[in-house]
Amino acid sequence: MSDKIKVKRALVSVSDKTGLVEFAKGLSELGIEIISTGGTLAKLKQAGIQAVSVSTFTGAPEILGGRVKTLHPKVHAGILFRRGLEEDETEIATHEYKAVDMVAVNLYPFEKTVAKEGVTDAEAIEKIDIGGPTMVRAAAKNFDGVLVLTDPSDYRKVLEVLKENGGVTTKDFRREMAGKAFAMTSRYEKAIAAYFSGGTSAGGGLEAGINFNYRLKQSLRYGENPHQQAAFYVDEKFAGPSLSRAEQLAGKELSFNNIADLDACLDILLDFKEPFACVLKHANPCGAATGKTIAEAYKEAYESDPLSAFGSIIGLNRTVDMAVAQLLHETHFVECILAPDYEPEALAMLEKKKTRRLLRLPEITKGRPSGEMYAKFVRGGVLYQGSDDHVVIPAELKVVTKRKPTEAELEALLFAWRVVKHTKSNAIVLAKGTATVGIGMGQTSRVDAGFLAVKRAGDRAKGAVMASDAFYPMPDGVEVGTNAGVTAIIQPGGSKGDEEAIAAADKAGAAMVFTGIRHFKH
Repeated sequence: MSDKIKVKRALVSVSDKTGLVEFAKGLSELGIEIISTGGTLAKLKQAGIQAVSVSTFTGAPEILGGRVKTLHPKVHAGILFRRGLEEDETEIATHEYKAVDMVAVNLYPFEKTVAKEGVTDAEAIEKIDIGGPTMVRAAAKNFDGVLVLTDPSDYRKVLEVLKENGGVTTKDFRREMAGKAFAMTSRYEKAIAAYFSGGTSAGGGLEAGINFNYRLKQSLRYGENPHQQAAFYVDEKFAGPSLSRAEQLAGKELSFNNIADLDACLDILLDFKEPFACVLKHANPCGAATGKTIAEAYKEAYESDPLSAFGSIIGLNRTVDMAVAQLLHETHFVECILAPDYEPEALAMLEKKKTRRLLRLPEITKGRPSGEMYAKFVRGGVLYQGSDDHVVIPAELKVVTKRKPTEAELEALLFAWRVVKHTKSNAIVLAKGTATVGIGMGQTSRVDAGFLAVKRAGDRAKGAVMASDAFYPMPDGVEVGTNAGVTAIIQPGGSKGDEEAIAAADKAGAAMVFTGIRHFKH
């Protein structure tokens, strides 16, 4: 059999009708016969596109309220027969079956259905697709002779391939599409299994088993170090804001470390609704601030630790205007900038530095969705947990010292608490107002993290507040801050050494509040 197969007949049956009409028009212009079902067929006819119903093709009506329509030998024999194999060719001819050379199918929206509040079993069950996955798997299995298409974002690519090659596809291309198809059906079954085991596709419960399915987005030059092979794979069904959907507008190709740092950058951006900017190095914030404008926020974030900002990743949660673009342009050596959008003049200015990578991700403004689940791979297994998305409000805070924090201190404490959550443990954050002035992170000793934060803050530690991601087991960590001039502290509490830590704060005249929530980040 030839590696090249000409597409003469396509079965098109889609739940997601994005781009359907344009795609079907393209197929018709190439002289490809279209077979279709239900709502897909109605939409095609409404657009004036010639299509044959599956019932006409099979000679059998749709029955059981549409539960049975494509489950017919004429459909599946047309997909599954082995092109070029004499026995199969003879059998197909004997039964007067016709070849189906392309299957363009996507499935009932089971995941969206079960994500709705109050969904019943009856509603969920009717969104379990049977005929769709069966056709997809049949076509993917027989990629030797059939092109399977499950993703509307591939419609344009498929039409280009067909137009450039006179309606012909190659085996390598069909194999690529088959791989995507099997990944899709695997994800679909996982969502159904999660629902029946008490969880949901959105991660609402812990499942008896987890299957991860990722598509190769891009090969990378190397990994964390030049001698390590690497690639970027994405979960196409991930519903929240994702770096995988960011558009790179300028600069060199992203590296493994760029992507890891940008993901950490995105994570902190999602926690702030007010104008906010952060400067990250090695997945840790070295500066973060809010402001009345995005330019003000970035200026404050950068001034937290200008030395560490060399070679940094910068994140902003507002459109980059000329005011902040000027500041960014003047910042020496920035690896990447991530923002929801860029004004044209601002983009033109920032593009002048050719090595600086500029990324646009409008989803940043949506904030963090609730109920997200995260995975961390370990050797031979995976750790799975809900996101650290608890937002502490003033009413939850417990004042444990003789002095209560002032309103200004309280605002700074809550800001520092949001930032420390994104800082590798052991972590200490010093802040004034809603801007960091010193951050100590990733230390094996909480005292050492405090020393680093104080050192980076310098004189700015006087009058600052201090956040600790976990409790102080002894008073020395508190004393590192108060000796430098810290006036208020926020920490989880819950240590056997709480009384000594409180006494150290009282001795210095500092206020201390407990959150009852820990923010370890490993």
